[in-house]
Amino acid sequence: MTEKNNNSALILGFLLFCGLAALGFLLGNAALKVKAMERSVRVKGLSEREYPADIVIWPIQFVVADNDLQSLYTTLDKNTAAIKTFLEKQGIKSADISSNPPAITDKSAQRYGNSNPVRFRYSAVQTVTVYSKDIDTVRSAMGKLSDLGKQGIVFNREDYEARPEYIFTRLNEIKPAMIEEATRKARDVALKFAQDSNSKLGKIKRASQGQFSINARDKSTPYMKRIRVVSTVEYYLSD
Repeated sequence: MTEKNNNSALILGFLLFCGLAALGFLLGNAALKVKAMERSVRVKGLSEREYPADIVIWPIQFVVADNDLQSLYTTLDKNTAAIKTFLEKQGIKSADISSNPPAITDKSAQRYGNSNPVRFRYSAVQTVTVYSKDIDTVRSAMGKLSDLGKQGIVFNREDYEARPEYIFTRLNEIKPAMIEEATRKARDVALKFAQDSNSKLGKIKRASQGQFSINARDKSTPYMKRIRVVSTVEYYLSD
């Protein structure tokens, strides 16, 4: 009876050993497969294009100084009318031209005990703004603005807010093509990496699209916009 029990225990132990060995083999093989699936390469693809802006905002600021407030307003109205007439003669639509109320400063009210006399009590800054899609016509008018300076209009060119602004609004139209190009370039890089490492390129593990950036091509041509996007893609690799 004891010998029979011993034989049963040996058989049970052998079966447990075989079972554990088989389980270990399966787990090891699964681990190798998982490890192989973890092999990946992360690459980036760039899409960069240049387009002309489609809207220009041109604030034209001029300055007037006087000791008489009524005379100051008269000059402001005269200069504003002269600027609008000039712009319309250059081919800019009247609907694209607007003006804001002037910003007037009374220097005598800001002296705060300063006894130094001022030449003009009142000064004013007036802005006439052009908002147009006709970039070429507006840029042509910019080059002729000195004609108004000859009429005695003093322009405020130093103020940052008085600089022209060029806007590109067609981003949604070009987004799909640029994303496709960036993704294709990323795949090309991944394929080259796979070939160099004697691997095969698998499916996409994860991907992310960078932010689109719109900047002037350079300081001399702010009306030309450079649009960029970078896509980051991670691919599985296999032997």
